[in-house]
Amino acid sequence: MAASAAAPAFARMPVVERAALMHRVAGALDAAAGELVPLAAEETRLPAVRLTGELGRTTFQLRLYADEIASGRPLRERHDQAESSPDLFRTAVPIGPVVVFAASNFPFAFSVLGTDTAAALAAGCPVVVKTHPGHPRLSDRVHEIAAPLFPPGTLGLVHGEQEGREVLLDPRIKAAAFTGSPAGGRALFDLAASRPEPIPFYGELGSVNPVFVTRAAAARRGPSIWAGFADSYTLGLGQFCTKPGVLILPSSALDAAASAVAQALDGHAGGDLLTEKIADGFRAHRPRPSARAIFEGPPGEGRFAAPALFATTAGALRDDPQGLLEERFGPSALLVAYDEESSLEALAEIIGGQLTATVHAEDDDEVAPALVRSLAGVAGRVIWNGWPTGVTVSAAMHHGGPYPATTAPLHTSVGPAAIERFLRPVTFQDVPAAVLAILSSSREVDR
Repeated sequence: MAASAAAPAFARMPVVERAALMHRVAGALDAAAGELVPLAAEETRLPAVRLTGELGRTTFQLRLYADEIASGRPLRERHDQAESSPDLFRTAVPIGPVVVFAASNFPFAFSVLGTDTAAALAAGCPVVVKTHPGHPRLSDRVHEIAAPLFPPGTLGLVHGEQEGREVLLDPRIKAAAFTGSPAGGRALFDLAASRPEPIPFYGELGSVNPVFVTRAAAARRGPSIWAGFADSYTLGLGQFCTKPGVLILPSSALDAAASAVAQALDGHAGGDLLTEKIADGFRAHRPRPSARAIFEGPPGEGRFAAPALFATTAGALRDDPQGLLEERFGPSALLVAYDEESSLEALAEIIGGQLTATVHAEDDDEVAPALVRSLAGVAGRVIWNGWPTGVTVSAAMHHGGPYPATTAPLHTSVGPAAIERFLRPVTFQDVPAAVLAILSSSREVDR
């Protein structure tokens, strides 16, 4: 495997040189936008305006991660010196070659040179990308532009499900990252754990991103909340991992909310999903009988999907959380009506691991503090009076959450902290500075 051969030299490359390579790659992708965006639009049927913005986000995060590793912060170096204790120097080293499974819904930002690849490269790890079948030609072209700018073997590419499994099982691969369906991600996670040498598997699997609305918020801002919900869950035809798929609201506001959202959906034309497989899954997956249909557009054929809205009760959700909270990838959502506001904290606890959870409340809502605290126990990001769609690439962002949102809730896949997933801590005890400089030529070691 070329990645294994490239790993030692790439790990020893000074971080400033590695960062410079990533800046060059970002510049090359920006320069090729006129070619890449139309190709991505043709394969995914996503609008060019969105893809242009996504490519900009992708090159921004390449530069951001490059600057972060050049700063040395992800290495978390510590030097403990005391007369009666050993001389201890703690740093981090690249974990080794990584396989990245590209996602369908972000053909730039979570694909060949997306956040997982950028984080691994910044850490000093060669990457083998298993492409997504939804945009194979775009994947090949991005690889053709970027790979020659890195040392040979640093950035590889494979197509096909079986090829991806074989790479994951290769003993020279030391970590894996995945964004996709719960079923596919869990199968790969189990495969990674079944190896003679199990490896870290950073999987983002699924999330319904619940939204909780208090009585006071519904009474004072109901119309704007219902409109915001309709806009957020149909954005990008509901193909964002942060799509708010469940709105939990007072029973007294259910009719008004259902009417407002249905009215908004009536003017929504629908459109083509990313792949026919995704569209088939959307049509085949309907909520349990305990959820009644409020609005359903025409079923369509091929990749077409129209928005849908369903409603149920908090009691039904408590009786069948797994069935009612199964993620439906696409423009579909569920309204859940509650009678007692005191039940919100308990509902939060049965929802399970989520990427995000949102609270629409007033500042003086008595239920809000306990609800926010409960949601922090099940979600990686808690949002106040906003919407979860849109993930800022910054140092304070955490894009992750307890299982089944991810397989590694201690880590984020977005933001500079994502680099730390691919660095392994090592402590050197009483090792002379001159020796350390040879062992780790990527940084100056002050002893």
